[in-house]
Amino acid sequence: MNNGTDKDNPRIISLGQIEINPDKFNSEPNPDALPILATQNLVLFPGVTTPLALVREQSKQIAQMAYETGTPIGVVCQLDPEVENPSIDQLQQFGVVADVLKIFDLPDGQRTALVRARNKFQVLGYSDRYSFDGRIHLKVMMLKEQKPRKNDMTFPAIVKAVKELMLKLLRNMEGAQDFVHNIQNYPDSVGLINMICSQSPFSSSVKGALLAENNIKERARTLLLELTEQEHMHEVAQKIQSQARENFEQNQRQAFLQQQMEAIRQELYGDTEDELDSLRKRGEKVNFTDAAAKVFAKELDKLARLNPQSPDYSVQYTYLETLLDLPWQKYSELNTDLQLARDILDKEHYGLPKVKQRILEQIAVLMNNPGGKSPIICLVGPPGVGKTSLGQSIANALGRSYQRVSLGGLHDEAEIRGHRRTYIGAMPGRIIDAIKRAGDSNPVLLLDEIDKIGSDFKGDPSAALLEVLDPEQNCRFHDNYVDVDYDLSKVLFIATANTLSTLSQPLLDRMEIIDLAGYLLEEKVEIAVRHIIPRIIAENNLGSKDIKIAPETIAVIIEKYTSESGVRQLEKEISKIVRKVILEKMLGNKVPSKILPKHLNAFLGVEKFNKDRYEGNEFAGVVTGLAWTAVGGEILFIESSLSKTKGDKLTLTGNLGNVMKESAAIALQYVRSHSAEIGIDDELFEKYQLHLHVPEGAIPKDGPSAGITMATSIASAFTQRRIKSKLAMTGEITLRGKVLPVGGIKEKILAAKRAGITDIVLSVENRKDIADIDAVYVDGLTFHYVNTVMEVFDIALLPEKVDNAIAL
Repeated sequence: MNNGTDKDNPRIISLGQIEINPDKFNSEPNPDALPILATQNLVLFPGVTTPLALVREQSKQIAQMAYETGTPIGVVCQLDPEVENPSIDQLQQFGVVADVLKIFDLPDGQRTALVRARNKFQVLGYSDRYSFDGRIHLKVMMLKEQKPRKNDMTFPAIVKAVKELMLKLLRNMEGAQDFVHNIQNYPDSVGLINMICSQSPFSSSVKGALLAENNIKERARTLLLELTEQEHMHEVAQKIQSQARENFEQNQRQAFLQQQMEAIRQELYGDTEDELDSLRKRGEKVNFTDAAAKVFAKELDKLARLNPQSPDYSVQYTYLETLLDLPWQKYSELNTDLQLARDILDKEHYGLPKVKQRILEQIAVLMNNPGGKSPIICLVGPPGVGKTSLGQSIANALGRSYQRVSLGGLHDEAEIRGHRRTYIGAMPGRIIDAIKRAGDSNPVLLLDEIDKIGSDFKGDPSAALLEVLDPEQNCRFHDNYVDVDYDLSKVLFIATANTLSTLSQPLLDRMEIIDLAGYLLEEKVEIAVRHIIPRIIAENNLGSKDIKIAPETIAVIIEKYTSESGVRQLEKEISKIVRKVILEKMLGNKVPSKILPKHLNAFLGVEKFNKDRYEGNEFAGVVTGLAWTAVGGEILFIESSLSKTKGDKLTLTGNLGNVMKESAAIALQYVRSHSAEIGIDDELFEKYQLHLHVPEGAIPKDGPSAGITMATSIASAFTQRRIKSKLAMTGEITLRGKVLPVGGIKEKILAAKRAGITDIVLSVENRKDIADIDAVYVDGLTFHYVNTVMEVFDIALLPEKVDNAIAL
């Protein structure tokens, strides 16, 4: 079929049984008033000849007029094929000029026009010349497309790839033989690209974008990309169909085998109780809440509709078992004997009078009002002081079940609230899991290491704990896995932490803080005699007569082999002695009947610590300070020395944080501004460089509580005056010399007693903290309360100078 027109040699071209006179269609289009035939889905490209079904009456009239008069028309595709009479806004922006070569009726009565596309145009607007009979006349701008250069080697390669890919897609398509024949025999590369663009199974919007491209080479490149995507989609669809067919056949095979296995099982073992009936009977015995009962019934019906071989069946079955295992509205009886509770606490823990008093108060309240809401208690203290074991003792005193929930290192919110059942391996959160293990809805739950919770992209577990630890909200705690509100208001939550600095303020507001500062030497000895040694002897299958450790030996172990606020290291050292005793006995060697201090070197090696780390007052500029750490109180030394140099310099060493560096700068500035009162010549600050150091440089140090210690050290260095013997101090300093209060007083006092300190300098505002400490902890200590740094100097700096004083 030849679609071209030869003006010099007009001839009749035969198209099947249709005869066409080319001379009839040589008129030029009128760009100012071009009649438009709107198509619903067809996007026609230049040079393409194709039949066009005439469905709408308006289309029939335009096509008839164009055929009878030989007038060219514009063919433009609609944006929405459902619009019956589209306006200019509902047409694509580009179209083609076309000749209606012939109009004929098909056997089914459908009128069809054979149209041949010429050049491309762009729609500009409505024509102001013609508008009659409901036909559309538009003003257009004729466009000339850019064809590839003759020496372009890329374009033929693209055309070849398009041709091969299109033939591959048409290979399995029914009724595409004519299209395949046209592609294989098309003589013109540009015409081939346009014909494939027009006939390809793309959406009209994709074809419109191809028509909008004015560069034939780029149009071919885009066509290749679209065809490639079609090929990939076709391959994926075939793969999915193949997999679905295989899965269907496999399911049929499994179903058949399952039926055979069931028949064999019944022949061998007889009928067994149905799983659904078993779950239903168990559910009748559970005291569900109304909401939980509705959910259980609904989910049980859903399980009945599932195929037992389906993966969803096991997920659903596990969920229903979780609902059944939870102790819905099941509460254990509370111990009503307060004296018994007191005896249990005293038996299991020595010392801690205030802590046990507060716990007894709570037990008394619960005994008086069993239906009341339980507060959230947070035990805060250094490691080894008995925070975790106190939770077990409280449960024993109340007669409740006990479960421990470790929160250390937790960083996924789902660990608290549970996972949704849509996830593979979903399970309830740790709170609901602990309730299930406890078997009661009013257990004692110990939230251990609550200060070690982390957070990441999975959420903040501490935020999820806000609902758990709020008595006003936890009566309706919602676990994502259980997906039913559960009442936690009867649970007694006890949290433990080493420090409160990492906890958020909203979480702190929900808890009542109880401090466990640490133990005195005498208390540690009693704890070892009453609890640690008997437990270690029992764990090693020994009798009380097999090994004896004298109390004075325990005291030496505490002073010279441990340095802690708790008793965990003490327990390790005693265990080491017991192990060596067992080894020597099994080897047949003789061991002492009673372990005395003189035997410790053989069992534990050389002494690790010096009780009296206080270094005296022989050197100027060395002052003892008190510090708080997460493992208890410690003493530290501030050392200042002077060296001749030019200029005003301050050197700080000892791995100090920013706050501590600022305290040193403030202390030096205060000493300089009050040099006359202290008795320091101003010229010394220009002649000498000050070097301030805090020993144990590998340990990071920060905080403002060393302010007065630094000021005293600097003043001592510049005056060479001796520091008062066995004196320690702690307090923040301001630029005008005011001494501010600091925290951790009890831990710092214990550290001072361990070091042999007798006098402690504190801010006046810390007096209330001393009043709140038991007398046994402050026995043997003298406290000096100050308002200003000058008062500190009056107490700490002695009139005489050190023996090796520098001549300044």
